[in-house]
Amino acid sequence: MHPWPKPLGGPHRSVCHFCDTLHVAEPLPEGTAARCVCCGAVLYQNRPASLVRVTAFSTTSLILMVVVHSFPFLVMDAASIRTTLNLSSAAGALIHRGSPILGVVLALLTIVTPLSVAGGMIYVCGPLLFGRTAPGAVHVAKWLNKTEPWNMIEVFLLAVLVSLLKLSKVADVHFGMGFWAFGLLMFCMAAAVAGIDRNELWDRLEVAKS
Repeated sequence: MHPWPKPLGGPHRSVCHFCDTLHVAEPLPEGTAARCVCCGAVLYQNRPASLVRVTAFSTTSLILMVVVHSFPFLVMDAASIRTTLNLSSAAGALIHRGSPILGVVLALLTIVTPLSVAGGMIYVCGPLLFGRTAPGAVHVAKWLNKTEPWNMIEVFLLAVLVSLLKLSKVADVHFGMGFWAFGLLMFCMAAAVAGIDRNELWDRLEVAKS
């Protein structure tokens, strides 16, 4: 793994989010953090092997998405009728049963967005492991930064758990493999996003594309 490169044109500036003190943002040794000279708040960090972790967790997320959609999410038994549900069939059922907007939103926030975010992080961070940059990686990185708040799989999982409390009163509900894979997916997506050192990422992109 190449060390954090020095940005072209000299060091950048970093502003403390708590006291607005302006600092010179120098590259850091791996495993260290820069703190504000006034209030001591963390300005930015150089997490150990951040690009490796982001790429690994993102790749795992894509594999888990295949498992989520290949196996049942929930199995419900009520009145001698068994119903098997997964994310794709849930979105399709909402669209065809009078709630198209809700179905599209469900598919967008729990299927399309996680796939796009995980794929985008691999596209940006993977080549940087070898000191290279993929075509359009800067634009993809900007897009990832803007769409990160819309990655709401944890909100969906919370809504599912709340709904199960009500469904358990009228039916026997069983978790399928897709549900447990979805829980792992939520953890991997959170770990991938949290593992990004944005200062380091942008410095590496700037140096690699030059």
